[in-house]
Amino acid sequence: MNIGIIGAGHIGSALAVRLTSLGHSVKIANSRGPETLGDVAQKTGATPVTAEEAAKGADLIVVTIPLKNIPDLPKDLFAGVPAEVPIIDTSNYYPMLRDGQIAELETGDLTESEWVQQHLGRPVVKVFNNIYADHLQNKGVPAGTAGRIALPVASDDAAAKQKVMALVDELGFDAVDDGTLHESWRQQPGTPSYGADLPADKLREHFASLGTKRTEAQHAEYKANHAKTEQAMADQGIKLK
Repeated sequence: MNIGIIGAGHIGSALAVRLTSLGHSVKIANSRGPETLGDVAQKTGATPVTAEEAAKGADLIVVTIPLKNIPDLPKDLFAGVPAEVPIIDTSNYYPMLRDGQIAELETGDLTESEWVQQHLGRPVVKVFNNIYADHLQNKGVPAGTAGRIALPVASDDAAAKQKVMALVDELGFDAVDDGTLHESWRQQPGTPSYGADLPADKLREHFASLGTKRTEAQHAEYKANHAKTEQAMADQGIKLK
């Protein structure tokens, strides 16, 4: 496939490495321009381009930039992209370390990817947000391997979700359907599955135990968990870009 990656951070670079190794043609963009992506191109084999060039002619597009920067993307970025092209969102909300507070996400009215979808004006598929970049690049294994890591995939677009789930399998992970974007709170930061590298059976059991509708108690618990994690990261001097 022709795959466009918008965002050349840890996840974007890890995906570029894996996707080029599988024979896909990958274009990658950042906010500073293709001339700044020489090292990324050498490491990943992807072609540095602008965001507009990454989207043009792509069979699949990955948006993997800090959540707070989503509204800054060009408003017509996907204007010429056919409706059947899946757009993947990998973002996570880190209010203390990077993004500042976003009212709809603080109250729990929207999930993170619902907020992204509203800003992009196109259906998105939520995936690759709850696995470490190093694990994404190095821990994929063939289907049927014991302990194979499962990745949750959520979307309101059933056809796009199926295409992305097939790609997840090709990358060496089991794809677990996490329902609609409104149900994708189950894979957000602060939840037990975030960064846990669970196998498919355990991930499905966990989602079943949570239910689909987020309760006020669940929102408060996972928000508190995430705040503790952010504080611990801040205490260690970790900074997110």
